[in-house]
Amino acid sequence: MEMSGKDNEVGANAETRTSEKAQSWIPKIIKKRVCSTFIEDDSNGALCQCGGPRGTHGSNATGDYFGAAIVSQWDSGQHSSEYPTDAFGEVEFTGAGRRHSHFLRLSRDTPPQIVFTLMTAHWGVPSPNLVVSVVGGEGQEKVKPWVREVMRNGLVRAAQSTGAWILTGGLREGVGRCVGEAVRDHAAAAPSLSQKKVVAVGVAPWGLVHNRQQLVNAQGSFPARYYVQNTSADSCGLDSNYQAFLLVDDGTVGQRGGETGFLSNLEDYISHQRTGIWGSGSIEIPVLCMLISGEAKMLQRVDQSLRKAIPWLVLGGSGPAADLITEILEEVSLGSSPSSPLPEGGEGGEGPSTELRDRVREKVRRHFPAEANLEKLVDWVLSIHKNRDLITVFHQEQEGSDDFDTVLLKALVQASKRVASHASEYTEELKLAVAWNRVDIAKSELFNGDIHWKYEDLEDSMTDALVNDKPQFVRLFCENGLNILHYLTYSRLESLYRSLADSSLAYTLLQRRLAERQAAATSLTQLDDAGPGSPVSAVTRLMGSASAKELCLYEVSRLLYDLLGDVCQPFYLAQMGLDPGATTRRAIRHVNKLLLGDCLYRDKRCLSPWASLFLWAVLQNRSEMAVYFWEMASESVLSALSGCKILRELSKLEDETESKVSMKELAQKFENLAQDVFSSCYQSSERRCFTLLIRQSPVWGGATCLQMATAADARLFFSHDGVQTLLSQIWWGDMERNTKVWKLVFAFFVPPLIFTKLIGFREPDEDVNFEEVHHDRDMDSMDGNDATVFSLADVVRNEEDADEYMALKANQKGSSSPPIRPFAIQRWRNFWFAPVTSFLGNVLMYFLFLCLFAYVLLVDFKGPPPKGPSVSEIVLYFWVFTMVCEEIRQTFFVGSTTVIQRMKTYIQDIWNKCDLTAITVFALAVACRMFDESYHFGRALMALDFMVFTLRLIHIFAIHKQLGPKIIIVSKMMKDVFFFLFFLFVWLMAYGVANQALLYSYDPRPSWIFRRVFYRPYLHIFGQIPINEMDADKLLEVECTNNRTLIEGGMEPCMDGSYNWLVVLLLVVYLLVTNILLINLLIAMFSYTFSKVQDHSDTHWKFQRYNLIVEYHSRPCLAPPFIILSHLHLFIKRFVRRIPSAKVKHFVLELGGRAASRLNTWEGLQKENLLSAQNKRLRDSDTARLKRTSVKVDTVLKQMSEIRDRDRRLRLLESEVEFCSSALSWLMEALSESNVIKSTRPPPLLSRDMMPLSPSVR
Repeated sequence: MEMSGKDNEVGANAETRTSEKAQSWIPKIIKKRVCSTFIEDDSNGALCQCGGPRGTHGSNATGDYFGAAIVSQWDSGQHSSEYPTDAFGEVEFTGAGRRHSHFLRLSRDTPPQIVFTLMTAHWGVPSPNLVVSVVGGEGQEKVKPWVREVMRNGLVRAAQSTGAWILTGGLREGVGRCVGEAVRDHAAAAPSLSQKKVVAVGVAPWGLVHNRQQLVNAQGSFPARYYVQNTSADSCGLDSNYQAFLLVDDGTVGQRGGETGFLSNLEDYISHQRTGIWGSGSIEIPVLCMLISGEAKMLQRVDQSLRKAIPWLVLGGSGPAADLITEILEEVSLGSSPSSPLPEGGEGGEGPSTELRDRVREKVRRHFPAEANLEKLVDWVLSIHKNRDLITVFHQEQEGSDDFDTVLLKALVQASKRVASHASEYTEELKLAVAWNRVDIAKSELFNGDIHWKYEDLEDSMTDALVNDKPQFVRLFCENGLNILHYLTYSRLESLYRSLADSSLAYTLLQRRLAERQAAATSLTQLDDAGPGSPVSAVTRLMGSASAKELCLYEVSRLLYDLLGDVCQPFYLAQMGLDPGATTRRAIRHVNKLLLGDCLYRDKRCLSPWASLFLWAVLQNRSEMAVYFWEMASESVLSALSGCKILRELSKLEDETESKVSMKELAQKFENLAQDVFSSCYQSSERRCFTLLIRQSPVWGGATCLQMATAADARLFFSHDGVQTLLSQIWWGDMERNTKVWKLVFAFFVPPLIFTKLIGFREPDEDVNFEEVHHDRDMDSMDGNDATVFSLADVVRNEEDADEYMALKANQKGSSSPPIRPFAIQRWRNFWFAPVTSFLGNVLMYFLFLCLFAYVLLVDFKGPPPKGPSVSEIVLYFWVFTMVCEEIRQTFFVGSTTVIQRMKTYIQDIWNKCDLTAITVFALAVACRMFDESYHFGRALMALDFMVFTLRLIHIFAIHKQLGPKIIIVSKMMKDVFFFLFFLFVWLMAYGVANQALLYSYDPRPSWIFRRVFYRPYLHIFGQIPINEMDADKLLEVECTNNRTLIEGGMEPCMDGSYNWLVVLLLVVYLLVTNILLINLLIAMFSYTFSKVQDHSDTHWKFQRYNLIVEYHSRPCLAPPFIILSHLHLFIKRFVRRIPSAKVKHFVLELGGRAASRLNTWEGLQKENLLSAQNKRLRDSDTARLKRTSVKVDTVLKQMSEIRDRDRRLRLLESEVEFCSSALSWLMEALSESNVIKSTRPPPLLSRDMMPLSPSVR
């Protein structure tokens, strides 16, 4: 615990030094204000009008009697001076238990851009999507309970959902304290992720802060300890619930209002900054001032902000100033329309009428009866009313605090219509909803079917949603009029890649490749000849081109190729006019030349927009966005496997643990999605499911699902029954899969049994359409047999048969059936060209090879020439030579990539490394045994090499269903053995050296030292303990000496028995540790590994089984040493007869036209069924039901609130009707009793139906 505390303290000190160094520039730029002229206060002669006592002023300030005599009013600008600030850094609230907050003492004239940059870049405060400046409610004024509720459930929740800053006084009084408590309650109830979104910033006068001297430190405080006392009562102390404090200094002490000017400038500056990551949003940051209560001077503050077009939200009923503005806006009617523009200087052409001014004056007098300068207040109120379209009134009786975020949105939209009259109301509201990530508001208010959205209206918002990771809006836009085919061009795709966050791994990798291209372009250009296109001019044009400096699709293509490997062809190169096989030098030269031109490819529409956006989202590890693009893209299984492959490769390059874990989780999610979609496809149609696995995808660079799953190490996908069924069908070829192995062995040694009923064969379907399904595989290629070994009778047919059939159909128009070989030839091919037959032949011949090897090594290994080698040994050499030929074929003639890539692919397989080692050691052993000097060494190498060849049997038997999983478990346990050997070696060496030193004082013989230090203690573990050589009481009499000269001559040294007791004790401890502790530790590790791997061993085995099937599927049917015949045959066809190979890949099927379209449609339908089932399960879950119930309850509560409001209005209307009725009755009675009007008929009588109800009836 102490060490942990010290480590934490060291880490905190290092972080503090870093922060202190990063903010050392603050005193040089940011200033404070100090009163420089003492002007005596009329009410208290000991105080200056700035509020400070005479003793706090310097001699210059108090000695200027002439200046003080002619000035009667103190002014901050004239009577205060600026000095470097002495209060900045971090503040720790002692006893509060809160995180540190940032603070800064600054002059009222400090430029707001410096402060905003300091907060976002140095303090780490996230850039806001909205700024709400809460004003009013200062001092000891009592805040009404409903206002507190609005602060807690309305404002703070809206700030969390929109990513807003809340600006208040930041002191523990009035509204500032309410906001702080609301932020505290939210932090306690909300998850940790949302706490970062609520940012409360206090802007207060420096001279008003209690205990401000605790913050003063000319070098900065990191942190300053600020004591919080009497937290239950209101005070001017700093509130510990705020993240940052801006303490504005105007030179006054204990006076309010000094921060008003700076706060107004800060609001105006922020309102001109853009939202989003690094200002990438489509709108400027909205700023909204919120008025709560307020004194008379607050009217001037409101008027000044309105002149700067800052919108206001007024809480009606909260206090004097807010109530006055509410009444003026609702009751007073001025002649100007709400949309009339504000003239320069805030003055209209004609002033208000005298009657109107009197009415306003009366209302001002009623709310502020004690104010002396009444006319000034009236002028402010009239000016406020001119900008009434920037003001929204919030009535707590009419709207609940739950809808406060909607109220903020509507208030800003109303203001945006006035500021930007050319933009429609809905577009501005949409931009604000996107900036706040409030898709619920957008669905209920904007996309409810009443508005017809056009593509142009959604384009900018779509880009904003993509860049700032708002997938719900992306989904909403695509469902409501945005055509992704028109939206995504290659130019916009490049801009999306340029918008990657600097902290992302993809951005780092892309920038690295961009730097490589620019460096390579410079070096290539310098190799050109001088002249009009001299290196200097070319480099200058290249470096001066903005297009060449930015990321382009070439860097994206290189990154994707590095991540996906040679599974698929590079992306986007064809669009740039590049050959996928071009060298890097040529490609860079072409790209730079293209970027210096018009770049016509950028105006083209992306051919596969959903796949391109899916790759873009996966590279950034955006889970929700990537899943949505996967849902919209075609070829769902292959797309999910590709995302899995990319994410697993990125996780290997990621250094941050959290990001690495999230990438692995998302990769596993995509693998699960691929398996789920494939399961749905397998249940629908087995034949189409097999086609789906081997179909080449033009979208994914010619890759297949099996190839991508292998590259992505998608073991769970390979364990699916559908994949295993396909592999089993390939493995057995056209033979029945339930054929017994002994039948294959009999047929292998007695070939005529093939034509009997000993082995069953499947009958191929007669209705396979060769025009729609064409298996691109050369039956005589260097990577396979001379006949069809794919043998998917339900999916594809022999390519040669298809070619012959197409040729026959071209010659004979009436023919409609494929050519049929004779029964004997067809049955012969079906047996010998099946992978299982090739595997069986290789196994049998490999056993014969090992028997021959053992016979030569034990019986017939003759001496060097001319005695040897024997005939059997020469046969062994030839056998190994044929094996070398097969390894050469696998290395250089399998695959369609370059030779270097083929070699890398070959060497990555561990069993290929084993083969390479065995062949290399064998060649070295053969070379050594030919000479007398190295004959025995060569024979020893041959013996060791036999062990290597024998271990190769493990790979051969990996295909077995029972042995395969056990082999995987053994391979996992080998790692445990290495750890055990490490611990054993440490303890063995410690005991061996100590034992040797205690028993023998001097023994310089190296062989005996090694034997006694390592070999003998190792044998102790197995019980071989020579007591007569270790225990002094049981020593045998042997001839020995202590003479060093004789010992060095070879005589046996005598044992030293002086520390016999210690030798025995060490032996006991050694045996206790090794035989009990370490051995049981090894057993426990084996048990844990077995139980851990056993559950997944079947999955791992099925994955390895695929690799083995691919290997034997590509091998010729003849096994070594007869495989040399197949090699010669293939060599003649490829290099003599020049017959090219149609396809060198495995398990590949090309589909085009209607067949590919039908397959994609069917796969998409299965994906839709899967997603529908998942959504149904989600809707039926308890969480979804509770959520729907909560929404219904909220709706009912709102309706009840509306009913109560209507009831209140009806009661008011009823009372007014009763008053009017009484007045009319009185008027009728008065007129009837007077002689002014003479009636010619009797008065009307009230009918029974219209009679008012009595109170009892009511």
